[in-house]
Amino acid sequence: MIHYKTKEEIELMRESAQLVSATLAEVARRLKPGMSTLDVDAIAEQFIRDHGAVPSFKNYKGFPNTCCISVNEAVVHGIPNAYVIKEGDLVSVDVGVFKNGFHGDSAYTFAIGEVPAHVRKLMTATKVALNKGIEKAVVGNRVGDIAYAIQDYLEKERGYGVVRELVGHGLGRNLHEDPQVPNYGRRGSGAVLKDGLVIAIEPMVNLGTRDVEYLEDGWTVVTRDRKVSVHYEHTVSVQKGKADVLSTFVEIEAAEQQNPVLAGAVAQ
Repeated sequence: MIHYKTKEEIELMRESAQLVSATLAEVARRLKPGMSTLDVDAIAEQFIRDHGAVPSFKNYKGFPNTCCISVNEAVVHGIPNAYVIKEGDLVSVDVGVFKNGFHGDSAYTFAIGEVPAHVRKLMTATKVALNKGIEKAVVGNRVGDIAYAIQDYLEKERGYGVVRELVGHGLGRNLHEDPQVPNYGRRGSGAVLKDGLVIAIEPMVNLGTRDVEYLEDGWTVVTRDRKVSVHYEHTVSVQKGKADVLSTFVEIEAAEQQNPVLAGAVAQ
């Protein structure tokens, strides 16, 4: 069942989504080699709680931490641990918050220091694809229009692997609601997009093939060929004419530019 939100509820969701963005910006300000992914998780949890919210992911279906932190070949759902971040790593941080009865959800991939040009191109292309999907999140379109826009650009135009096993989703009082929002599919297919629908659009894109597998921890998804993967996500409200993006990358990107560890590798 799809739960449509009122304008007042969407504003509450905006507050939650903006807090997720601020949390990711705080991570961007402090991220550096020598930190463990558990250190990053602790920064995010403290920031969320200091702002009167609760981490959405912590204890969700048994997940033990605030953030999903996925490094290099890890696609999503990486469990923060003692791994020490080093120069050249790709670190994807996925965060959710629960505030005022609603969830916000967003993800961002950071490059630590210098990374190869082909990796920067993957990062840039995934952001572009996210925006192409968002452009289709308008009243009267279908979920498949979002999916097709993302897949067509990434696979046909850029030659990357779009993950099939994991998808975006509806969002609201529950962290995961209907409908599912794949990053692949046919134009004109799937649920009709209506005013008041809020969704998480989140392309998960591999440098190599689209094939993935789960690690023994039961959570972490990695590329089968062990090439790197990138993940960006926005919380989006479907509207007439133009989608309303409730989360933002503006503050995150500004913090990247100000952090010398991240600034040299910001995708152009």
